[in-house]
Parts: sequence; structure tokens; C-alpha cells
Amino acid sequence: MTDPIADYLTRIRNAYQAGNKVVEIPSSKMKVAITQILCEKGYILSYKVVEGTPYNTIKIALKYHPQTKAAAIKKIDRISRPGLRQYTGVEDMPRVLNGLGIAILSTSKGIITDKEAKELGVGGEVLCYVY
Repeated sequence: MTDPIADYLTRIRNAYQAGNKVVEIPSSKMKVAITQILCEKGYILSYKVVEGTPYNTIKIALKYHPQTKAAAIKKIDRISRPGLRQYTGVEDMPRVLNGLGIAILSTSKGIITDKEAKELGVGGEVLCYVY
């Protein structure tokens, strides 16, 4: 697999389209950090890192609207990819859906959202947009 983050985002996207309640994804430190941000911002219900013999996995409980059964994540897009890295400075920070969505960045301060990066005054690699 050449791009594990794109695979992670695709598994979440596919699970929402299939109407699944839980999705299981191979774990890494970056994936756990992205999952933690999605949980904090309310895009997923909860997550748990399950330790296994061949490899660790992340179990993610997906979030849906109680009445309409609409997915909490409308769109989740990979921006920076191995063939074309996308970097941004603090002054050129992207606004996702005019501030309603989030951009997840990999910075020197760790994996953080665009709003946190502006507060800290750091730029970095734009991993994905979520809204």
C-alpha cells in the first residue's frame, strides 16, 4: 500500500456509504491522531485501539443523525498525497466550507486542525478536508 492515509479515509467513506455502524482500520500513530481529532470535533462517536497479534487496529463507531440517519461526515477528501505534497503557511491556511469544515494538518506541533495551527502560528502539510 503506497498511501495508508488515503486508505484510512476511503474505509471511513465506504463505511458511511454502506451504512455501517463500526469500521475497523489498521492502526498507526498518524491514523490514531487523525481519529482523535475526528472524535473531538464530533464527526465520529468514539474509537478504540485494539491490540492484536499481527497488527493493531482502530475500531471507529460512526455517527449518524438520529432522525434522518444522515452521516455526520458529508465529505472527507485527501489533499496531500505521495505524488504531490501540499504544504501551507500560517497566512495561507485553507478555509474548508467557509469555516464550517476542518482541514487536518501535519505540523511540527503534531497532527492538528487548521484553527489550532492558526492559533499556534505554524504551517504544515494539509492531509485532508472534512465536512
